[in-house]
Amino acid sequence: MPDPDRLPPVLTGKKALVVGVANDRSIAWGCAAAMRKAGAEIAMTYLNERAKPHVEPLAKQLDVPIFLPMEVRDGAQVDAVFEAIAQRWGRLDILVHAIAFAPKEALQGRVVDCPRDGFLTAMDVSCWSLLDLARRAEPLMKDGGTVLTMSYLGANEVVENYGIMGPVKAALESAVRYVATELGPKGIRVHAVSPGPLATRAASGIRDFDELMERVSSRAPARRLVTIEEVGAACVFLACDYAAAMTGETLYIDGGYHILA
Repeated sequence: MPDPDRLPPVLTGKKALVVGVANDRSIAWGCAAAMRKAGAEIAMTYLNERAKPHVEPLAKQLDVPIFLPMEVRDGAQVDAVFEAIAQRWGRLDILVHAIAFAPKEALQGRVVDCPRDGFLTAMDVSCWSLLDLARRAEPLMKDGGTVLTMSYLGANEVVENYGIMGPVKAALESAVRYVATELGPKGIRVHAVSPGPLATRAASGIRDFDELMERVSSRAPARRLVTIEEVGAACVFLACDYAAAMTGETLYIDGGYHILA
């Protein structure tokens, strides 16, 4: 397991916006902490006032200079975050989009029975928001940059109880390829990261998730689950110059589980 305290300073001087930290078990938190240890300065958002007490202590740990609310469906809040980045930093090097949401009635049950409103909400929050944030980040990535989003194996395989999020994540991975192609000439690289199952707040809405984690840990070639620290370390690599020739990828960080039939 990588030790975030020993990550090389490959992101020194970089400015990163991390969206999606809910608590200290969030994948987004693993990314933010690893990038800070690798030398980046971090801007962080929180969903709402209810979430703020869980996120603010984490922001203080990383000496975050920009800490603002952002519900991605609230254009004014999104505007405020990018205006703050433009005013304080004048640029952005890394965007981490680690948010996903589907109403319970859309997530549970058959995909074919998913209500229209639930599907549109899941697509809006989990997929379209990446396009919106990438569009806003583009003019700030003056010397190139990296955009990272979080996917899951259910985008490409039918995962029991993952429901409508499977098609939504498939759309997200396709969006990554298109955005990578469109922004590549400006030196902006775009990737999806696909971690194995983790006990995050978002995963709590998936039925029988504990059984899924047990199955993965027993079958994966690595014979264990991954950690948010390992996901964060991989994102540090993708955001640094060592990965300069990579873009448009979906990088699996799942102990090899995705290679199994």
